Amino acid sequence: MAAENKSSTMEDIRQWVSEHKLRSVGIVWVSGVAASLAYNWSRPHMKTSVKIMHARVHSQALTLGALVAAAGLEYYERKSGQTPTPKKYDSVFDFAGDKS
Repeated sequence: MAAENKSSTMEDIRQWVSEHKLRSVGIVWVSGVAASLAYNWSRPHMKTSVKIMHARVHSQALTLGALVAAAGLEYYERKSGQTPTPKKYDSVFDFAGDKS
């Protein structure tokens, strides 16, 4: 029963990330900045400006990795036909290809 619940939780997380790719990238960025600032603040021999610059560079690298992962996920979903048409944009865009 515990394994069944765990796989369901992992599937729920995978589904949420799949539906909110850019939000996931934002979460990675924020957590990268926070973790890097926390790590750099524990190093007393560095100036504050250097600590902030290092935090920015580290979080930028993490964000690029997250963007590449999101692009790879999007590519995989489109190739395998798993990406549904978003319903919230149906009134704005014509996904059916109707030219009327």
